[in-house]
Amino acid sequence: MANKSALRALPVLAALGMMLLALMTGSAVADEKAKELYNQGVTAMQAGKLDDAILAYKGAIAADGDYFDAYLNLGAVYFQKKQYDDAAKMFQSATEKNPKSVDAFANLGRVEYELNRHVEAQAAFKSAIALDDKNASLYKELAKVYFKQGNNAELVATLDKCHQLGTADDVTYYMLGKGYEKDDKITEAMAAYNKSIELKAKNYNAQFAIGKIQLGKENFSEAAKAFKAALAADPKGFRAAYNYAVAMESLNQEATDQNIANWKEFVRIAQGNPKASGDVQVAKQHIQDLTDAKKAKGGQ
Repeated sequence: MANKSALRALPVLAALGMMLLALMTGSAVADEKAKELYNQGVTAMQAGKLDDAILAYKGAIAADGDYFDAYLNLGAVYFQKKQYDDAAKMFQSATEKNPKSVDAFANLGRVEYELNRHVEAQAAFKSAIALDDKNASLYKELAKVYFKQGNNAELVATLDKCHQLGTADDVTYYMLGKGYEKDDKITEAMAAYNKSIELKAKNYNAQFAIGKIQLGKENFSEAAKAFKAALAADPKGFRAAYNYAVAMESLNQEATDQNIANWKEFVRIAQGNPKASGDVQVAKQHIQDLTDAKKAKGGQ
């Protein structure tokens, strides 16, 4: 004869089984819904329909709060729309959902950099490097943070590591040059700037940096050459135009017509640029002074 207490337990066990099955079925439905919405987000993202992608990824996360890829992709959409605060939240959530994801930490570092939160960006890139310490591009991005911070010792060390791992381009060598220059290692800085130019011939930043060094040394001919090369790389580079005029006038103060022409060229390039308004006024006055001096000497 069956045990009565055991018989009474059978309906209870059956009910528990039904509840468990219902939970499992509900979870499966939620997973399928999340996947469906996620795929819709991918399709919308690829089509450039970013607002639709946001709605789809948000729906996927609502259906499955642990959907790592949805957080990662939603962060990427926000980043593309330059909604950096929203992007940072999504990437932070992604790092929490998957603490071993290099992409999550690297993307978090990139968005923190855009937000000028350099301490947070540095921490994120260091976490990514801890997970993949042979990834040269991560060292380059960390170097950009140190560059912004003015942390020259860490900048140089990080770029050295980046170069050892095989990533060396005009940007890394330009940053290296700035790091050396700020530490008054001018020979090393010049070598780095020249390497940057070797890797990218039309290189405004490196040519301008060389020009400033040469101008400071009163090597006016070399300075003018560098500033002219900078202007060839960026014809709108008003700072290069200003310093070119300075270098050329320092080289030959008697070449009044040419000096006036150089200053007028600076004014033409810089006119209307709010960052150059003060220098434009100085240049216009100087042009007038040179013109007056020429007339006083009997010139036309």
